[in-house]
Amino acid sequence: DRQINEIKLQNALDCVDLWLAPDEIIKRQNLIVGFVGPANLKGLRIIADREVSLMDFAVVGANKPDYHYIGVVPRRDFEINEEYDLRTIEEDEACPTCGSTLNKTRGIEVGQVFQLGTNYSEALNAVFTDENGKNQNIQMGCYGIGISRTMASAIEQNHDENGIIWPISIAPLHVVIIPVSSRDTEMMDIAENLYQELSEKGIEVMLDDRDESAGVKFKDADLIGYPFKIVIGKRTLKNKTVDVGNRKDSQEAAVELDKVCHYIGSLIDSEMGDLK
Repeated sequence: DRQINEIKLQNALDCVDLWLAPDEIIKRQNLIVGFVGPANLKGLRIIADREVSLMDFAVVGANKPDYHYIGVVPRRDFEINEEYDLRTIEEDEACPTCGSTLNKTRGIEVGQVFQLGTNYSEALNAVFTDENGKNQNIQMGCYGIGISRTMASAIEQNHDENGIIWPISIAPLHVVIIPVSSRDTEMMDIAENLYQELSEKGIEVMLDDRDESAGVKFKDADLIGYPFKIVIGKRTLKNKTVDVGNRKDSQEAAVELDKVCHYIGSLIDSEMGDLK
């Protein structure tokens, strides 16, 4: 009633490729497909999961059509040549260390580590001299971090119903400038000036000058996940301010025009400082 873990079996056999024996090979051994069992099995290597030897009343194939043996006891009724941890663990099993119930959850493989041994160093004659003056093959390893997987992991951990919430350290852009109307000359002039000032300070900025409604721009900004947004509207122009929004906590603040660059810079520095 267990599922075999083929990677564990590959490791136990120290093999590169592994596949189920085709029907013709099974028949060549005078066995019956679907009814193969270890009892009275001659001339074949029997490898078992460690759990098998703990069974005291097993049901196994009888190696003839439509028959099974019941009440089989491992090591009494058949020999086990090798034992390994071979099965796939299942949800709700007890942890062998603490006894608590195991839960299963999805994950993303971000980094990989491979132990290559001396396979490549032997082929390349990559050696070092040991303390006895003898050449030894270098033990090699391979390590990698997936950029796209890192992004996917960050998004999985930082999002809400409206879209992505980029951590400042890996955000493609730090801030988006949104003029409520791209047809308003005064709004666009202020937006372009802010874009230039922020860019000159090394802040990565996007100017959303599309001829779209303010609602579409706001929705897209949340979806894309810019850490900060600067909104320029008629009310802010009247007060000589802009609204600065923080994507992470949805907080907004009215900031005077001549202090926007300094304010955005301080927000970015604060976010970066929290990561140290």
